[in-house]
Amino acid sequence: MEQRKLGQDGPMVSAVGYGAMSFTDFYGPANDADSARVLDACLDLGITHLDTSNIYGMGRSETVIGNWLRNRGGVCPFTIASKVGITRDPEHRFNNAADHMAQELDASLQRLGVEAIDLYYVHRRDPRHEIEEVTATLAEFVKAGKVKAIGYSEIAPSSLRRAHAVHPIAAVQSEYSLSTRSPEMGLIQTCAELGTSLVAFSPVGRALLTDRPHGLKEAKNMEFLTKNPRFIEPNISANLAYNAKFRALAADMDTSAAALAIAWVLQKSQEVIAIPGTRSIAHLNELVAGGDMTLTEDDINRIEAVLPIGWAHGDRYSTTQWEGPEKYC
Repeated sequence: MEQRKLGQDGPMVSAVGYGAMSFTDFYGPANDADSARVLDACLDLGITHLDTSNIYGMGRSETVIGNWLRNRGGVCPFTIASKVGITRDPEHRFNNAADHMAQELDASLQRLGVEAIDLYYVHRRDPRHEIEEVTATLAEFVKAGKVKAIGYSEIAPSSLRRAHAVHPIAAVQSEYSLSTRSPEMGLIQTCAELGTSLVAFSPVGRALLTDRPHGLKEAKNMEFLTKNPRFIEPNISANLAYNAKFRALAADMDTSAAALAIAWVLQKSQEVIAIPGTRSIAHLNELVAGGDMTLTEDDINRIEAVLPIGWAHGDRYSTTQWEGPEKYC
């Protein structure tokens, strides 16, 4: 698989990483033994980058990864990213205070069983703390040897510039796919200018860009999707109609819809690293196949003719889900 640099001075990682939110019950019941088998498959398929968070299953995702590493004798074949900043406190859903982040970092290190986390993100910004202050705290973690590089999730280009002025920002995580193209309005460009990777989560649009999209029935069994505008009527029916056209195009191009979606997002910029999540090893193979595809200009034009910018019906988040991510366009 193609390798891309994670940040200006970071390690080379696979262009397709793995999003380990799938090791939790976020999209339905998860099984730790199955999650371990997915990690085995990641290794076999050449995936070298794992993305997790302290909040995913309240530490469960990190624990699954840590147990898998311990069963291998503690040798880590992956570049691991984790995050801090989202809490279960209804009064303060986001916490970027230095003492809180330090405590959570130590807990993540213990769960993962590693001496240092390769990339440590602030998952959501806390309005009580300026980004320069938070970045200085993260820089102290680097100086202490507990973190190798730092990043932010769901921030605006202007915030990235402010943070980068304090300490190099290796990566910004953002939703980016054929169904969510807002990063093209400044974030990708700023990442390229600063040498920051854009780590794209949900690159297959929460299954809307696959051959097995979630219909209304499936979405009703997933709490996050029951409130997501793209998965409620009338939007879901309109989005599934576009999905059918995209699946037909992928079949005509002799590939899967998921692979085609991954290939598209990777081809949009060399700064992009995709981190899809799945519990299916068969689906994981499709996703990785996208990392080995090269699309021609004609291919890109055909894809964007079927899914033109702005095709998705409904916002990517509900009003409540928008609490935390920064809007910039």
